[in-house]
Amino acid sequence: MQTHTEEKATVWLKPDQVGAMRSATVEASATYLATRNDALIATLYDTGLRVSEAIALDVEDHVDLDDGVIALPAGPQKDYPTDRSPSYTEIGLADETVRTLRMYLGGRWKESPALWPSRQADRMSTESVRNVVRAAAVAADVRPMTLTGRGEPEDVTPHTLRHSVAYRMLNVEDGNTFYDVRNRLRHASIQTTERVYDHIDRV
Repeated sequence: MQTHTEEKATVWLKPDQVGAMRSATVEASATYLATRNDALIATLYDTGLRVSEAIALDVEDHVDLDDGVIALPAGPQKDYPTDRSPSYTEIGLADETVRTLRMYLGGRWKESPALWPSRQADRMSTESVRNVVRAAAVAADVRPMTLTGRGEPEDVTPHTLRHSVAYRMLNVEDGNTFYDVRNRLRHASIQTTERVYDHIDRV
């Protein structure tokens, strides 16, 4: 049986740090990649998508900006520890993310079925997404929250952005519970959400 356990979050960012990363990636990236990299970071931070899910997205099949959703088929989603396959789901996008994606898709330098093409291929790899996120963190000189204080920019990964969604929902936005975080991040159980994020929920 294939088993996955999501580990306790050890690195996460505040909203202004993600904003700084987005500004920095626009400044530091080649002009034709700037809107892609900005939209990529914005989408990861809005949706909490895992990298494998994000790179599997196709424009025609999975992105509906009129309805403001990303359609996520069961295939790319992580198998649950129980081997109970996740079902098709739609993830609502913030208005600002929709605007960012419209700007990106309206002027892409490369036509590709994939939402996120790379310079070398029609679809970005996991490693190329990691590189974009890390480079943005370094360029912005953000020092993320960690279990022992502040970390280094090099500690920031795409999964850090997923953890940062939970931080934002629990500490910045009003009215969210662990159940809301569980639904957004699509954990198999509320126990997973509590185990991963209990320590970042302020008391």
